[in-house]
Amino acid sequence: MNRKESRRPGLQRGIIILPSAFTLGNLFFGVYAMVAASRGDFQWAAWCIVFAAVLDMLDGRIARFTATGSRFGAELDSLVDAISFGVAPGLLAYYLFFADDPWSWVLSFLYVTAVVVRLARFNVEQGGEAKSTFLGLPSPTGGMIVATVYPFFTAPAVVEITGGLPTPQTMGIILIALALLMMSHVPYPLVPKISFRTARAGVGSVILLGCAAAALTIPEYFLFPFLSLYTLWGVSRAVGLGLLERLPEKDPLLDEPREDDSGAEVRSLDYTQIAPSKYPESRKRDDTPETDH
Repeated sequence: MNRKESRRPGLQRGIIILPSAFTLGNLFFGVYAMVAASRGDFQWAAWCIVFAAVLDMLDGRIARFTATGSRFGAELDSLVDAISFGVAPGLLAYYLFFADDPWSWVLSFLYVTAVVVRLARFNVEQGGEAKSTFLGLPSPTGGMIVATVYPFFTAPAVVEITGGLPTPQTMGIILIALALLMMSHVPYPLVPKISFRTARAGVGSVILLGCAAAALTIPEYFLFPFLSLYTLWGVSRAVGLGLLERLPEKDPLLDEPREDDSGAEVRSLDYTQIAPSKYPESRKRDDTPETDH
């Protein structure tokens, strides 16, 4: 019994290296994506960012599976994500579209800023781990969209239709849109787990496996459209839910009894009590001499 207990700390220290190793692998691909972009190898730079996103997905799952999640791992993951899905895609977009304009680099700066703000807010609001949905577009998704622009628009079948890469103006619009979505509170669902326990879960798992097969066999044709549809679906769903909700007919700060309040205490609020001192009544009160009680 004592032997088993003595082995647990050593085993825990050995297992905890696994998620951090995947996170550092994420960092490796993010840094090399910047190196490849600086050398003009945009195709390899794009796939390095995709590889970094795959490792980013795996490190969290491994941490939860081995019960080795820690605040250190969450902070390390956020710092690495800022590089792999912020700086690396921003630099790739700069070299591809904005290098000839002296001020277009600001668009890449705004994108990187949105990624950093989104990661910091994610740690504060969701504790570094999304439970059911992400609030705002996940930074790996945004990074992969920027990265896969080059492989998609240079694929032979796509070149025949579009003629090649989008214009710098179009890419600037894409960066701004992604930046706004990352800083928004639009809910985006997590990648579901593979399960066949129920019919619904089985159908979702089959679709997920089909998407994985397409991503492995034709990544240059699949990833950019798929990620773009995921992004647009989140926006359209949020807009649809917002339009279905009724706007408040009266002052939303004033609590009034409702049918389902059965016995609940109703809070009444007199707004004159919190009026600013610039109103005449408050001035009169201020001018009256204080008395000792």
